[in-house]
Amino acid sequence: MDILKEKHIPRATIQRLAAYVQVLENFARDNVEVISSNPLALASGVNASQVRKDLAYFGEFGIRGVGYPVLSLIKAITASLGVDQEWRMALIGVGNLGKALLNHDDFRARGFNITAIFDCDPFKIGEIVHGLEVRCTSDLPRLVLEAGIEIGIITTPPERAQRAAEHLVNAGLAGILNFAPARLHVPEGVNVEYVDFFDHLYTLAFKHSRQD
Repeated sequence: MDILKEKHIPRATIQRLAAYVQVLENFARDNVEVISSNPLALASGVNASQVRKDLAYFGEFGIRGVGYPVLSLIKAITASLGVDQEWRMALIGVGNLGKALLNHDDFRARGFNITAIFDCDPFKIGEIVHGLEVRCTSDLPRLVLEAGIEIGIITTPPERAQRAAEHLVNAGLAGILNFAPARLHVPEGVNVEYVDFFDHLYTLAFKHSRQD
């Protein structure tokens, strides 16, 4: 059921909503049943008015003067963001970073399941990594279709990232999470999210250098 009051949610709001889910899950583990905007804001690192504004996308949610039912709010946010279902993913680039992601249990716990892994290195093809066989990228279109894969992850060296993106696009995927430090050129309609550690390190270095 679509409970959003508005269809368009700004990117920054989506990022905060994702943070709220993690915070709310921590409260749920502590058996907190209802939470007001103030403690949710404090735990999320924002102000209470921002929390109320973000949650207003769901309409009149919560109990005035009491707060938000924690479990219901988690369910509402995850359903609206589309993360209340399983998302099957393919990973290209079974190096150190790729193996580290395969060992990250939170992916599966949050509904993001890496079901196929690929590499162009003939010495890696056929290797079993965390229960998955490394496949040649030429098998990608068939396995995407057979396994119902919807999202691609790139963990290749930067010089191979564009080629990996082309493999994913040609296989029919329209969602790519790119960990390689390279900008991708993809057709319109293909969504790319970048996870660039250097972006964050540069920001930290800049902020730290201005504190002296």
